[in-house]
Amino acid sequence: MAKFELKLPKMGESVAEATITNWVKSVGDTVEQDETIVEVATDKVDSEVPTEVGGKIVEILFQKDDVVQVGQTIAIIETEGTATEVSVNSANEAAPTVAAEQAVVQAQQTVAAPDFTTSDKFFSPLVKSIAKEEGISVTELETINGTGKDGRVTKSDILDYVKNRGAQKNVAPEVSKPTAAPATKAAPISVNGQDEIIEMDRMRKMIAHHMIQSIQTSAHVQSFIEVDVTNIVKWRNKVKDSFQKREGEKLTFTPIFMEAVAKALRDFPMMNISVDGDHIIKKRNINLGMAAALPNGNLIVPVIRNADQLNIVGMAKAVNDLANRARTGKLKPDDTQGGTYTVTNVGTFGSVFGTPIINQPQVGILALGAIRKVPAVIETPEGDFIGIRHKMFLSHSYDHRVVDGSLGGQFVQRVAQYLEAFDVNRDV
Repeated sequence: MAKFELKLPKMGESVAEATITNWVKSVGDTVEQDETIVEVATDKVDSEVPTEVGGKIVEILFQKDDVVQVGQTIAIIETEGTATEVSVNSANEAAPTVAAEQAVVQAQQTVAAPDFTTSDKFFSPLVKSIAKEEGISVTELETINGTGKDGRVTKSDILDYVKNRGAQKNVAPEVSKPTAAPATKAAPISVNGQDEIIEMDRMRKMIAHHMIQSIQTSAHVQSFIEVDVTNIVKWRNKVKDSFQKREGEKLTFTPIFMEAVAKALRDFPMMNISVDGDHIIKKRNINLGMAAALPNGNLIVPVIRNADQLNIVGMAKAVNDLANRARTGKLKPDDTQGGTYTVTNVGTFGSVFGTPIINQPQVGILALGAIRKVPAVIETPEGDFIGIRHKMFLSHSYDHRVVDGSLGGQFVQRVAQYLEAFDVNRDV
């Protein structure tokens, strides 16, 4: 018999870690080659990890909700034949670590836990267990400077804090909270027994965390503009059937709007930036995030890379591909990484306009309102008259730390100008 190390595979250029969400197989189970053994989550994308060999699972090194680095061994599979022998040092190093973590969790089952629901920050089960064991309150835990992704507190962070706790603390002093705060964060307990309490799933927790983080990070301000898209509506109605017959793709309004946004970002490159401390990072590529609602009500933002280099056919194919894979849960981790500006279509749900929250670390997001038929004043050489036009609102949220009202307003105005100047006789 030989033993094979199943490692967390590389899941994308920008993905360094993943969270285990579900073990499909257990210790003692027999698996076949390429059979799914564990489900993991990277940021907002769920993925399945298959085994590279067939055999029997003899050891699982990480538990559900543990964060695993790419390349780390997550399970040991006993095989027959010439499978690669497991590294003794690796196994010996991993097993005690996991055993110690499990021991901490088990030891704390009988200890009253702090109420972590009062915190807007995400803490892994291991960090929570260590906090309980060491008597670290939620308020104190929130002050630890995390080195993980999005400032998350890692195992090393909390252990270093515990080590230095009695000496010089590496955290900021506690800030007293208003007396009303605990009441507003009380657990939603049903009084009459008729209410239903639903725990947020992993993705909803992450969305909540990102939204709070964005509000706390960026100084949000909005600009609104109304756009006449009558020419776009006429053009699409004229070409959509032939387009679908020729390309095998539906032609929606989204790629047309994305094309205009990409052009405007090329005109105003200081909207295509991110902020890192006191530095502004000017992005070379224009990668448009496309907010999409999932069937379960959650939100995901796949990215159209180098959007300014696509014609309307390429943009339509990119939009449809990402939207379809988002609905069927087939997005890859890299599909949601590297966005430089985001567009969200609130008009899909009938909203006239909205005030979207910036997708960090970007500095702007554009909301597309519903297209409506409205009476409008039409100016002609013969005089003004009232006519029926197709109009919509564009809502631009931007980070006032680095984007002033003039730039934010000019950018959304340029998008409107591109849309209103759309050539109704354009070839596709």
